[in-house]
Amino acid sequence: MKNTVSTLLKQKQSGEKITMLTAYDYTTARIMDECGVNSILVGDSLGMVMLGYENTLPVTMEDMIHHTRAVARGANNAFIVADMPFMSYQASVREAVLNAGRLIKEGGANAVKLEGGAEVCEQIRAIVNASIPVVAHLGLTPQSVNVFGGFKVQGKSADKAKKLIDDALMIQEAGACAVTLEGIPAKLAEIITAKLFIPTIGIGAGNGCDGQVLVYQDMLGLTVGHTPKFAKRFADIGELMRKGITDYISEVKNGTFPSEEHTYSIDEDVINEIVKEYE
Repeated sequence: MKNTVSTLLKQKQSGEKITMLTAYDYTTARIMDECGVNSILVGDSLGMVMLGYENTLPVTMEDMIHHTRAVARGANNAFIVADMPFMSYQASVREAVLNAGRLIKEGGANAVKLEGGAEVCEQIRAIVNASIPVVAHLGLTPQSVNVFGGFKVQGKSADKAKKLIDDALMIQEAGACAVTLEGIPAKLAEIITAKLFIPTIGIGAGNGCDGQVLVYQDMLGLTVGHTPKFAKRFADIGELMRKGITDYISEVKNGTFPSEEHTYSIDEDVINEIVKEYE
């Protein structure tokens, strides 16, 4: 069954946890969809895990549309959310609506996600009025990395915690269908989740949220270097890939691959005829 805004809301109301993972390509999206994940996020995190950037800021609309289109072809049932990249919605409400429309029309997304609270409520309201579902993003918002001075936990002081609660209520009033809570204390995330009627999706925000999202490279052991504290490794696919690639290199070099079972045959009479002709 296709996951939608309505089905995700029903999951919150019934207490059934929502599952979300990132994906950036057809093959990965197809596997996740077959496993039954509720939602796939085509995150601007692709800038770091797929394109090798230091942060998400260089990601373009063309990058997001390209990867979202691939994911949409692979996922039939998951609710596909596409990130709006840096400066695709901040400059003006008109640009925000036009770019959101591109992610839906050209990318095949079911919803768009943008970062911020009170300062983006006008954009959220306009995008929703254009019949495009919006997922908001509060807490550690990666596009604000230069303002935060790095990837740091947010909402630890009373003033900042109150602002996050107020922002969550404002983005809900503006029409957001869900909100991602990233890098905030678990108790604060529980308070926000209880106050909202829209689903909260946590990443580094504890298990009191209505659902969870992880970058799939983190949870499958494909990340090189630092891995966030909240990113549990559910499998070590990276090590399996290294072994497979190393074994491949070894067998090619020593001549054991390809073996007869991986080789096409031809009738000996045909070979003899060809050899005789070219002698």
